[in-house]
Parts: sequence; C-alpha cells; structure tokens
Amino acid sequence: MSKLTGKIALVTGASKGIGASIAKHLAAEGATVVVNYATSQSGADKTVAEIAAAGGAAFAIQGDFSKPEDISRVFAAIEEKYQKLDILVNNAGVYGFGPLEQITPEDFQRQFGLNVLGLLLSTQAALPLFGSAGGSVINIGSAVGKMSPAYGSIYSGTKGAVDSITVSLSKELGARKIRVNALNPGLVETEGTTTAGFTDGEFHDFALNTTPLGRIGAPEDIGRVAVFLASDDSYWVNGQQIIVSGGQTM
Repeated sequence: MSKLTGKIALVTGASKGIGASIAKHLAAEGATVVVNYATSQSGADKTVAEIAAAGGAAFAIQGDFSKPEDISRVFAAIEEKYQKLDILVNNAGVYGFGPLEQITPEDFQRQFGLNVLGLLLSTQAALPLFGSAGGSVINIGSAVGKMSPAYGSIYSGTKGAVDSITVSLSKELGARKIRVNALNPGLVETEGTTTAGFTDGEFHDFALNTTPLGRIGAPEDIGRVAVFLASDDSYWVNGQQIIVSGGQTM
C-alpha cells in the first residue's frame, strides 16, 4: 500500500511549478488530490491529466486564495465531494522584488494578502474537515524567510511570517493531531522563476556558487519532501521549518 492511500489532499496554486510537482508526488503515493488554481485552468487541467495518466486521482478547482469568498467556496466543494481533508498544502503565493523607494501599499497588500492572510484563512477553513485522526498542514515558505536578500523586504517579510505562523499553529493544533510544518525551498527552476530571470545571470550564478550540492533546485526536489511531511513517516515532525536548498545557507 502506498503511503497516502485513502488520503484527500488540497494543494493550492498547483497549476504549475512547485505546486504541480507536489500534487503529482502526493497522487503517486495514493492521495486523491484537489488541484487548485487561480487563473490557469489549462495548467491545472494538465496537472490533473498527468496524475490520471500515471494512475492517480485528482480534480481541478478554481479559487483565488487572496479572496476569502473563494477560499470558502473551495472548501465547501471539498466538503461536499469528500466530507474530509487529510493534507493541506498552502502553496499559492506571489512575489515581488525592488528597492525600498518603489514599495507601495498595493505591493504590500498583494503579497501579504495571499502569502500570509490567505494561508491563515485556508488553514482556518480546513479545520472542520480534519477528522479525529488529524492531518498534515504543509506551508510552502522560502529560504529567503531567513536568508533575506536585498530588494526583497516585502517578500522576505511574508515568508518570515509563514515561519512564525507555522510554529504558532503547530502548538495550537497539535492537541488535535494536526501537524503544521513549513517547507522552505531555495531557488527552484520553474516557469515563474525562469520568466522572472532568476535562473540565469548574476542571481543564478550566486545561488549556484553558494549551493554545496552544485545545482539549483528542481520541482521534484520539493515534491519528494512534501510527501514525507504529508505521510506518517514524519509523524513526530511538527512546527519545523525545513529548508530544501541543496545546503545553501547565505
């Protein structure tokens, strides 16, 4: 029997990149995966199709997790279809980099509204669906929560908040057998990081030269760790921030 057989998992922001990889890895271990997307239905449908082609089960559902009403709608659909949830992966997020002089209230609200408030409201909405056996909440943070780069004050601030929230919720929800951990990637080559120019040039070279394992990350590197945190293999792991960055520490 696979590690996650019979489990229901929601992965937010799973139409591409890290989220899609996590969804596919959870499904490969037997979980039925709810593939959430905000705007890219084609990407979500592709993730679902790849899961199905590999023998797994998944369905896609639209919902912008910066909007409380969308969060409520997504969880209502999960409750109607499955009556439970075992694994919540809070992956949906946005980022932006720039000098202090260019920061606006809109920048702050956009990043904190999804990366922090969206994560909190998502976890809140999931609580009634976790049964007596508990479950696993995996917050996708970032290595920049601790290794804060220049020009990333808002984004690093959101991911530092995710680390703190993770610890707080792990203490609050542990008695209900709900484990809460943060999975914090370093630089990962995805559609988003490639478009933003992070996978070549000076930024890429710095990441590569400071990573002891000698390469930047791939989405599957994150998906495999997510399976560990979702499964009973990590039952005694709670309230941790696990940096998955090939050993990069600066």
